[in-house]
Amino acid sequence: MPTLPWTPVEDAPPGTEVLVMASRLEVRSLRHVPGFMLASFALLRQARGSAGAHGVSLKAEPLKRTFWTLSAWSGKDALQAYAAAEPHASTMRAKRAVMRDSTFVFWTVDAADLPVDWAEAQRRIAEHPGGS
Repeated sequence: MPTLPWTPVEDAPPGTEVLVMASRLEVRSLRHVPGFMLASFALLRQARGSAGAHGVSLKAEPLKRTFWTLSAWSGKDALQAYAAAEPHASTMRAKRAVMRDSTFVFWTVDAADLPVDWAEAQRRIAEHPGGS
């Protein structure tokens, strides 16, 4: 599957600091990839409709059993509200059993610097302890 391009959600005025989150998620087996991919699409739709979301992107490497997310938020509260809401909350609980490794990194950028590119997100994940 190709990378789903950055989808802008809510505009943030230039000069506004936004929270960026990038993640790398790996499932234990190739047999878990289809279900995880379907769940990823549902959570992407949820993020696009979430208050405080400025943009989202998804990248999947099915044969490597790896999924990547990249999103920007108005702040920690908006990101936490998304994570606590359905379907994200129950999906993540249900998928824990099929997960191998997960890495999450957070940083801030000026809204004028959105979208953050995948090279930057993957560099930050690789530099994070436990990142790949």
